[in-house]
Amino acid sequence: MTKIVVVGDPFVPATSLVKAAQQLDLSGTVEIKAFDWCLQQSREEFRQTIKIIEHEGPNDFELPEGLIAALKDATILLVHIAPVSKEMLQAARKLQLIGTCRGGLEHIDLAEWEKRPEVQLLHVIRNAEPVADFTIGLMYSVVRNIAYSYKEVQAGNWPQHFPNDQYKTSLSTMTVGLIGLGYIGKLVVKKLNGLGIPVIAYDVFADEEELKNAGYQLQLKDIETIFQQADIISLHLRVVPETINLIDQQLLRLMKPSAYLINTARPDILNKSDFYEILAQKRIAGAGIDVVWEEPIPKDDPLLNLDNLIITSHIAGDTIDAIERSPELLVQELNRYLKQGKSELLICHKNA
Repeated sequence: MTKIVVVGDPFVPATSLVKAAQQLDLSGTVEIKAFDWCLQQSREEFRQTIKIIEHEGPNDFELPEGLIAALKDATILLVHIAPVSKEMLQAARKLQLIGTCRGGLEHIDLAEWEKRPEVQLLHVIRNAEPVADFTIGLMYSVVRNIAYSYKEVQAGNWPQHFPNDQYKTSLSTMTVGLIGLGYIGKLVVKKLNGLGIPVIAYDVFADEEELKNAGYQLQLKDIETIFQQADIISLHLRVVPETINLIDQQLLRLMKPSAYLINTARPDILNKSDFYEILAQKRIAGAGIDVVWEEPIPKDDPLLNLDNLIITSHIAGDTIDAIERSPELLVQELNRYLKQGKSELLICHKNA
């Protein structure tokens, strides 16, 4: 018998995850046990809870009554952003697979999960396509001054000159460097390939031959070379201890004066003070970010004084169908994994 435990939340309720679980291609008897977490919270209140879990991790949250007991003989666990805590993982001794329909993994105690090599972790980024679209849009907006110009026109001005005047060109003449080739990064590659824009990339887990065989047109290089050569650098990394503040002054100072930095991933992979300094000193042409270190950004944040930075309000993945479709995307990828025994959305254990 296969026992599936699902834990819903105000964005993706348990009923949606149960429907997904019922569509899994499993043989034999299947039992599904459903729980909801924080369902009493409004969506706005729950956004604040998400911020807490993103910054403090999945432990120390009150869990639904009966969840720990249900996990003791569970083989599959499905969640959106409900915590997968140390206590839960320690209780789930028969667990084989965790499926989550969310890009970030802050809601999972990865340190505890690493101790369980028999437990596979598969995540579907519910808004991957919207984020990839937005990333390309932010590149155009920054390089071609779309947002800068709009802001000035709204203020009653008619700008013809911009901070990047000496570097203005079209994207077709530029090379884009991607830092991270997860699901979103690969979608960005596909879109850039369609536009005929050269791509170079850095990812410690990527294999260039495999990527090219899969249809991705790019060259893999080390991270220093990416920062030295790329005209636009776009960040697509997850936040793990190894990536926090990875993009610091040492790398930023390698960038061309004509280069731009784009971040639609997570703020913590970028050292804020070094990022501010590189822009304030006009060492690069500009930047565009959809993520900031504190939301909403404080009115006195020095980033707001920069004339070569575009900040959007964490809306890259915000489309009307992204969250609602996430359990559907999850079950599609889980069935692919169950049938083929592999998935590019499977998270690898460090020592695997």
